[in-house]
Amino acid sequence: MASVILSTDDALKGRIKRFSWVNWSEVAREEVRKKEIFENYLKTKKVSDEDWAFCEEMDWHPVDELPIKEEYLKKLENARKGPFKIAKRTDFWKE
Repeated sequence: MASVILSTDDALKGRIKRFSWVNWSEVAREEVRKKEIFENYLKTKKVSDEDWAFCEEMDWHPVDELPIKEEYLKKLENARKGPFKIAKRTDFWKE
């Protein structure tokens, strides 16, 4: 298996050392896999069964990385401006 060496500044090295229990090699492998799945998804708009199993295991999906659509942001903004009813505590106990 090949090895990869990364250069970091002393501040990042210090922060990484605080998490000695983390398997940083596994973190890097997972992030590379996510990047590959995401780039493939952008090209094909599909996710293979093997990649889907990985995504489910990570509780992640390539769509999570896409920017929020402008139309959805407008709907959220309209909902935020919409009419609201202020409920009193006593309203919850009415039958």
